[in-house]
Amino acid sequence: MNPPKRLRTTIDCTAEDEAETVTGEQEEGRRRSVVDVSIVMPVYNASCWLDECLQAILHQDFTGTMELSVFDDASTDDSRKVVEGWRERLEARGVSLVISGHVSAHPRGVGYAKNKATSQSCGQYLCFQDADDVMLPQRVRLQYESSVLHPNSLIGCKVQRVPEGSTERYTRWINTITPDQLITQVYTSHGPTVIMPTWFCSRNWFLKVGSFDEGGKGVPEDLLFFYQSIRQGGGVARVDQCLLVYRYHEKAATHSVTEETMWKLRVDFLQERVLSQWEIFTIWNAGKQGRKLYRCLSPTNQKKVKAFCDVDENKIQKGFYTYEESKQRPKPKIPVLHYKDASAPFIICVKLDMTGGVLEENLNSLQLKEGIDYYHFN
Repeated sequence: MNPPKRLRTTIDCTAEDEAETVTGEQEEGRRRSVVDVSIVMPVYNASCWLDECLQAILHQDFTGTMELSVFDDASTDDSRKVVEGWRERLEARGVSLVISGHVSAHPRGVGYAKNKATSQSCGQYLCFQDADDVMLPQRVRLQYESSVLHPNSLIGCKVQRVPEGSTERYTRWINTITPDQLITQVYTSHGPTVIMPTWFCSRNWFLKVGSFDEGGKGVPEDLLFFYQSIRQGGGVARVDQCLLVYRYHEKAATHSVTEETMWKLRVDFLQERVLSQWEIFTIWNAGKQGRKLYRCLSPTNQKKVKAFCDVDENKIQKGFYTYEESKQRPKPKIPVLHYKDASAPFIICVKLDMTGGVLEENLNSLQLKEGIDYYHFN
């Protein structure tokens, strides 16, 4: 690998609640030292993972120019010291390093740290890397090649989950959904169909979409950015090879996001992107989840629900669902039908991969097309 002509200068800010500054000379250096790929890495108390993570960056087989841009979000361990300890090895490999951060009493969150690491970087393409994950040697090369072909897309990849067996259904979904489902299944509870720790995109596309939400703990900045990318007309693609070891542990930031937060964002996006285009539809599931979705819809979209459908004879025999909380008089009564008696389009509120293949068989028997005749919501 040919190293960049100019290694990046460390921009370090230690004043509380103060962002790093860039001098005119440094800005000129930035313009002269544009590299092909910036590996963007927010860090917060990640010292126990960093050696393995950084070693993997050294082993990348990408032959273009790279830099590692790290922002330390007020770590209280020696994360910054660990990264600095890798500077000589990284630069010997041709990977320039820029690291900054802050030491205020509280971290400002993943979105803030990602934005800072991105803004201080200079790569034409951005490879997002979590400090607790490990990239395989082909990751940067293969995702760079894909991103060059799809400059207005978020590029993901398949993953290996560790410890093995953790989040088994989620991992299977990440690795097996089809290219079409990368778009049609954006409303499911799993979140982005290419997960944030695997993202790779052009800087130009990132700038068009805008920065990550900086609301901090409890804000799903990845889902918000993902939805905004789709709103902007962006594509979603995946390199169909395992390029990342994706670590599960209890301290991961994703655990701070509540189900209700995700639910509301998903309902709003579903209404915006799908239900606004439909005049009438059926909710597939007359149980708890289907009824909850109905109650969360806008009054306009509630009126579009012509029926619930199900396979549970007890629900079907009741004949209808009464929306007791409604202020309308008389209260809305929605028919409950057997799925074979219902008609498309459907919003499906049955969990994927939890019925032993029965749901999939029922859908196939109706000869429906995902993304036209139905969308998965759960």
